[in-house]
Amino acid sequence: MDRATLQDRLCHYHSRFPEEGAYARRACRLLQESPRCFERDAPDLHVTASSWVVNPRRDATLLMLHRKLGEWFQPGGHADGDENVVRVALRECSEETAMSPAHIQLLSEDIFDIDIHRIPANRWDPEHEHLDIRFLVEIDDTLPLVGNDESHELRWVPLRQVPLYNRNRSLHRLLVKTAEGKKSLHRPQQQPR
Repeated sequence: MDRATLQDRLCHYHSRFPEEGAYARRACRLLQESPRCFERDAPDLHVTASSWVVNPRRDATLLMLHRKLGEWFQPGGHADGDENVVRVALRECSEETAMSPAHIQLLSEDIFDIDIHRIPANRWDPEHEHLDIRFLVEIDDTLPLVGNDESHELRWVPLRQVPLYNRNRSLHRLLVKTAEGKKSLHRPQQQPR
């Protein structure tokens, strides 16, 4: 997905979640006004991408205990100048889980979720915000979890238990969207007449 396609999708993104709609409008403006928004050192707000990882049964997600932030999140990271956010999300997922890209299945190039969140100042960076573009991916939950040095731990978490790990509103949206998608997978197909 190139920058122009991403900008178009952000500018025409609709969500039933008011905060996500506001994030999409702000993201649309960012891509229009900030040529460097895909760079990590872009001031204030810059683009990241992440993967909401589900297992084949769609009843668990893969979370990582983030080393820098000390919280449980989905795999993701900085674009570092790469404007193809699908590629960024898949690369970060592979790096942070230590899974071969062959084991990571992108379920759709459609944006699954948009979030803007504040990152507190730390020894590496000043306080700033991330515009996180999220994609839905699947990994077989029977494969061994290895991880890398960006996380203290990786864990398959049953969807109903995710709030025990992270009560953030953005993860709540991801859970709601996953449940809605799972229901649509189980609807009987209409037969053509």
